[in-house]
Amino acid sequence: MIDFAAPWAFLLLPLPLLVWKFAPAHRERVRALRVPFFQQLVDAIGIKAGSGAVVLDRDWWQWLLGCVIWALIVTALARPEYEGDAVTLQKPARDLIVAVDISGSMEQVDFIAGDGEKMERLDGVKQVLKPFLEGREGERVALVVFGSKAFVQAPLTTDLDTLLELLQQTDVGMAGPHTALGDAIGLAIRQFESSDVEQRLLILLSDGSDTASTMSPVNAAAIAAQRKVKILTIGVGDPDSEEKENRVDVDTLRAIAKRTGGEFYFANDEKALAAVYDQIDKLAPKMVDSETYRPHHSLAHWPMGLALLLGLLALASRFLGSGVFAKTPAHRATS
Repeated sequence: MIDFAAPWAFLLLPLPLLVWKFAPAHRERVRALRVPFFQQLVDAIGIKAGSGAVVLDRDWWQWLLGCVIWALIVTALARPEYEGDAVTLQKPARDLIVAVDISGSMEQVDFIAGDGEKMERLDGVKQVLKPFLEGREGERVALVVFGSKAFVQAPLTTDLDTLLELLQQTDVGMAGPHTALGDAIGLAIRQFESSDVEQRLLILLSDGSDTASTMSPVNAAAIAAQRKVKILTIGVGDPDSEEKENRVDVDTLRAIAKRTGGEFYFANDEKALAAVYDQIDKLAPKMVDSETYRPHHSLAHWPMGLALLLGLLALASRFLGSGVFAKTPAHRATS
């Protein structure tokens, strides 16, 4: 579809007619030779003397060509545009960070897969986390891993394929054997500082209690609440383990979620963890803003180029004396 961005320019079409009608004629003085025997000269030549004004003769081609060139110039000024097909752009309306515990306890083989087989906790988390992240298309997602220290495995990005690949490359113990819940929350808050969207969600997954943080997890959650970051916590593992570090601190995870207006979930097998992600999807569905626009491609260069070409052809014809577009005015004798 072709449209005009400045259709008011077509009001200029009658401008040459108005100039021709109301503007004074162009006058130019030229040198002349006065002879005392003027009448005898014109009689000998056989021409009739006229007034001193000389009006250039124009062929009908010149009038037509002038009208066409002016119409093309006005059309170019009207800015014709070709309107392309509608294009829909999606931009994130919320940023999501997934913080995964990779401390030493995550290598315990007590996570029950869907087929009833036992597997490492981290492998089970990866297996269930993959379809959840694949369903976040259009959102910006980051991956934080933590053990004794917290690290950004993948910054906020919409490239979920790369993020999932980095998740698969994550192994137990890469960040140390202990658990630093507070540091993981603090690192996630710093990642959100570069975010310009209002919806900010942190999913914190751990199988142990905090033993290595420089900041209390609850205090870190309070800061997160001030920065409008909602935290959903997921406990994976054994809350009744004899070893304190391997025991899921349900009370702390619940307190973290409550402080930020989030929710706490507990999952000890693949089905339960998958059900948790389904609940999270319902509680915090995918947030994506979309904008639809039609691209406009300017066509103004076509009429302007054609007008220039016709003007050059007319000028060339005049210089070459072809007589097609221009006539040389007749010589007149003036008394």
